[in-house]
Amino acid sequence: MSSTAASSGKGQSTFVEPGIVVTPKVSEPWTVGKVLATIHPEAPAEGTSSPIPFFHVIERLKTGKREGWRRFGIERGESIADHMYRMSLMTFLCPPSLAPKLDLNKCMKMCLIHDMAESIVGDITPVDGVPKPEKSRREAETMDYIAKNLLGKVHGGVAGEEIRAIWQEYEDSETLDSLFVHDIDKMELLLQMVEYEKRVNKSLDLGEFAYVATKVVLPETQEWTKEILKERDEFWGPKSHVHGEAGVSGGVEDATAQGQDAYYATKTTQKET
Repeated sequence: MSSTAASSGKGQSTFVEPGIVVTPKVSEPWTVGKVLATIHPEAPAEGTSSPIPFFHVIERLKTGKREGWRRFGIERGESIADHMYRMSLMTFLCPPSLAPKLDLNKCMKMCLIHDMAESIVGDITPVDGVPKPEKSRREAETMDYIAKNLLGKVHGGVAGEEIRAIWQEYEDSETLDSLFVHDIDKMELLLQMVEYEKRVNKSLDLGEFAYVATKVVLPETQEWTKEILKERDEFWGPKSHVHGEAGVSGGVEDATAQGQDAYYATKTTQKET
């Protein structure tokens, strides 16, 4: 947790900033228990019939930041919850040609659940050096903790089971609903990338994030992707800028491109390699 010194009149006293939660680094092997041990003054109660402990845990999604932007000096950027909230609203605008094929109510839930594990795990980015299987293990352990330890005895555990099942569907990436939400996840990032760049009038080039445009799979959402990238190119005009959608040839550093490839590899790709 970050802290800053604040004046107390006669001297300096340490003031702990309550609005910021930094996910702690814990020793390997990573476990949920090691992270819970760092929560002050104590970890939320487990095995109760009340949903309040769960409510406290997901507050960390509001105070935890999306870490990718920090590398570019954006310290007060969007939170994990900010990202998921806009995703959920984007499902309302699902293209008419796609909407009848989806369970949009479930898609909205999936948007709000897909990064829930980051309340404990933190936001692991493509350049953090955490292998995809290890990232998946940490997140699955966290979702088990949420579904069983926090929600297992709340109203018969029904909500916990649903949350866990929807999260797993997203992770497996095999249903049309999950593919749509994965595309929305990437679209939301592209939107935020362009919005940050515009806000500082080209003084910040976040183009490496445009890589995710190459991973959008549904034709309807690909049209959205083309539109946002066109908007970005029109904004930058003749000024040189990174084209992450073109990888290394677009100006992305080789190490970053390799990290992105590994991070966004599908389960099929992982099995093949």
